[in-house]
Amino acid sequence: MNPSSPALLRIDALSFAYPDQPPLVSGWNASIGPGVTLLYGDTGTGKSALLQVIAGMLPASSGRLAVAGATLDTAPEAYRRQVFFVDPVTDRFDQLTARECTASLAEGDAGFNEAKWQAIAEGFSLAPHLDKKMFMLSTGSKRKVWMAAGLASGRPLVLLDEPTAGLDMPSTRCLWSTLSGFDGQQGRAVIVASAARIDTVPLAATIELPLA
Repeated sequence: MNPSSPALLRIDALSFAYPDQPPLVSGWNASIGPGVTLLYGDTGTGKSALLQVIAGMLPASSGRLAVAGATLDTAPEAYRRQVFFVDPVTDRFDQLTARECTASLAEGDAGFNEAKWQAIAEGFSLAPHLDKKMFMLSTGSKRKVWMAAGLASGRPLVLLDEPTAGLDMPSTRCLWSTLSGFDGQQGRAVIVASAARIDTVPLAATIELPLA
């Protein structure tokens, strides 16, 4: 992280383990600043679980997480309002249209950029799908809906889990182009969890798993 850039996500002595399993992380300390950070590791190293811990969806064994001044253990609702994350396997939006899903994800997000969302939705070729219910969409199209909302959000921290899974090449190019726009942008951090290296986007930092 650039020393002149304030940390948007602070991780202090974080530990996490599934019951009766060795820890995925133990006593981890990190400061995540603006821009794109790659969370890199092979399948099974715990990338998805770690994103869910950072999102406040899975409880850490110990440690503290803070985003933009909101601390998860003392102000959980305020913390979660600072973070954009959708679990790629969720079914909670299935009965909403893609447009309604986007509105739900943007609720309470004063910095949501409608024009940016429209541009990303166009780049993802989502226009024919916006009024279809989410359960009717392919895995890749669902990811596009969630990612378009996240990339257009005004929340300080955006978490993307294997964002290229199920994406066609034009949509992948749109994703890389949009992520490149976060380079040098203050007040916004994106963590991309991926089992592949990324050389098409300027990265602020790379975190390699396993950490424990």
